[in-house]
Amino acid sequence: MSVEIWINPSCSKCRSAKADLDAAGITYVERRYLDEPPTRAELADVLRRMGLEPWDIARPQETRDAGIELPKDDAHREDWIAAMVASPLTIQRPIITTTDGTTMVARDPQTVAELLAREAGE
Repeated sequence: MSVEIWINPSCSKCRSAKADLDAAGITYVERRYLDEPPTRAELADVLRRMGLEPWDIARPQETRDAGIELPKDDAHREDWIAAMVASPLTIQRPIITTTDGTTMVARDPQTVAELLAREAGE
């Protein structure tokens, strides 16, 4: 497994996370998830690795704009995943996966630093 980062190039937090990876000399695969949305299986796997539910990584305004008004419960988990795959703008970003499979939404410098430390083996 290689380091992968799901980004939206117009997102300042994504650009910042990429700059941190570059500065640390970490090689990564960039996935522009709006151009190449995750499959249901890929999103479910990312959620499993993070230990989160789909609504935990849903962008509130974009979710409302997309008309996603689903209960936040196990009975609707697959509906959430399907809706987010259909409207990938609703997925929080950036999402970074390290080579050991650790996956996090890396919206703040502390989370990026934690991921960089994991990748460096610290």
